[in-house]
Amino acid sequence: MSRIESGKMKIEEMESSLPEIMHDLKTIVQADITSKRLEFYIDTDDVVNEHVLCDKLRLNQVLLNLLSNAMKFTKPGGVVGVRILQKGNAPEGFASYEFQVRDTGIGMSKEFQKHVFEPFERERTSTVSGIQGTGLGMAITRNIVDMMGGTISVVSEEGKGSTFSVNLQFKTCSGSVKQEVIPQLKELRALVVDDDFNTCSSVTKMLSTIGMRPDWTTSGKEAVLRARLAVEQNDEYAAYIIDWLMPDMNGIEVVRRIRGIIGDGKPIIILTAYDWSDIEEEARKAGVTAFCSKPIFLSELRGILEAPYIDADVEETAVREADVFEGKKILLVEDNELNQEIAVEILEEAGFVIDVADDGAVAVEKLKEAGPGAYDLVLMDIQMPIMNGYEAARRIRAFEDPKLAGIPIIAMTANAFDEDRKAAFDAGMNEHIAKPIDIPKLMELLRKMMS
Repeated sequence: MSRIESGKMKIEEMESSLPEIMHDLKTIVQADITSKRLEFYIDTDDVVNEHVLCDKLRLNQVLLNLLSNAMKFTKPGGVVGVRILQKGNAPEGFASYEFQVRDTGIGMSKEFQKHVFEPFERERTSTVSGIQGTGLGMAITRNIVDMMGGTISVVSEEGKGSTFSVNLQFKTCSGSVKQEVIPQLKELRALVVDDDFNTCSSVTKMLSTIGMRPDWTTSGKEAVLRARLAVEQNDEYAAYIIDWLMPDMNGIEVVRRIRGIIGDGKPIIILTAYDWSDIEEEARKAGVTAFCSKPIFLSELRGILEAPYIDADVEETAVREADVFEGKKILLVEDNELNQEIAVEILEEAGFVIDVADDGAVAVEKLKEAGPGAYDLVLMDIQMPIMNGYEAARRIRAFEDPKLAGIPIIAMTANAFDEDRKAAFDAGMNEHIAKPIDIPKLMELLRKMMS
């Protein structure tokens, strides 16, 4: 608090990915959610600008403070959740967002809500008397939000819970997420199964955006019945998106029963806010095609559903350019697991051999250990937690061996601003491509650099 009041705390805006921020947030709180035996949801609504300029650290701090409070004052069995909504009231080049943190905890009196953002304020009731804390968390949160040019408010009812809303406006780093219809999926049916209505609503909107005809249900048992009816009516669902944990039937069991009806042809995606590593083997055996971590964003859902079809165009290109791409080894430097999986699948289909590094520091070591000629090219993400892409490129260019130091490097950034291209070239990179990646454009760039 003293740093804020003295003016020493600064807002440092940089290129940031909202999907990465939200997925990181979920990872941080997951252990506490589990230990406190709370139900947890995290979702999105109408988010079409996923890459923005913001202070990622401070935004994370605000949301963590609010979530920590929500978990602290919610009893076991209660519900805590985060939702991000994009609002349509921003000027050109900007996007407005509302971050909501909700809980079903003890709530607050109307009188205390007037003072909740003041230092050292805590409602004096027997329910909270044993809870530890400095009383500064909400005051710091409000001050950070103020510094970011936003607003924060709360709606609460004693015994029912609280909803904190943070409204912020950020400069966008790139255009909106690709919203064109996927031709191969146009007018095909999809079924969303999740016991949370908000998730059903959000995902069905995304599916409609890419041209599908979505249905939804909050019941696993009903999902099985709908799958059977669709087969009987000869109007099958082309894709299923199913929540892992539902009260009436476990998501894995829902998948198992639906597979018994539809066979192996259609993709079934498990959607979850929890770590799925412990159940992945069982889920795969039951017939799960892919996993997707909540909150799901349009770019992620599109990538999963488009991947089997996008290869058709890539395959034609790969056949024509087999002599150029076949056996060439690329070091993919990308910290986002979903982005890794999509990129690896597309590049391997084109004939490349792919090795993955999840951070710039790892990439530098891999190149150093492998030596000259081991890799033909580096695809380098920019925003990574330990060593960013710019620094990694500078270190690669500083290698003593001129052949190793001269390896071609393509920068992958969240926008196509001139200053970002310049920063990439200043760091020693050869080319630059903006996210979300345009696959034909990437292939053309790779063909140019490999020929």
